[in-house]
Amino acid sequence: MRHWTPNELAAQFSASSPLHILDVREEWEYDIAHFEPSTLIPLGQLAGKMAHLDKTHEWLVVCHHGIRSAHACYYLERNGFQVINLTGGIDRWAREIDHDMSLY
Repeated sequence: MRHWTPNELAAQFSASSPLHILDVREEWEYDIAHFEPSTLIPLGQLAGKMAHLDKTHEWLVVCHHGIRSAHACYYLERNGFQVINLTGGIDRWAREIDHDMSLY
């Protein structure tokens, strides 16, 4: 599994290649703050909804602090996906890069 810091992610947002973002937080968390566009599949539902994800894409996986997304990354990798975990999660992103994003 690869890891990106918020600064590395910001550089990717500046690049022309599209990002496929999987958010594994709960819906109430997603409603507070999220990346656009992103796919929401809470971690507890990932096994049942994994078939909805395209294995030909590399997925950036995010959560609040990077713990749930790391678990999701391990699971997805074992099932043939290429994944990147956002170190520190959306909380670190909001604190270091996007100061307009809501914190919780």
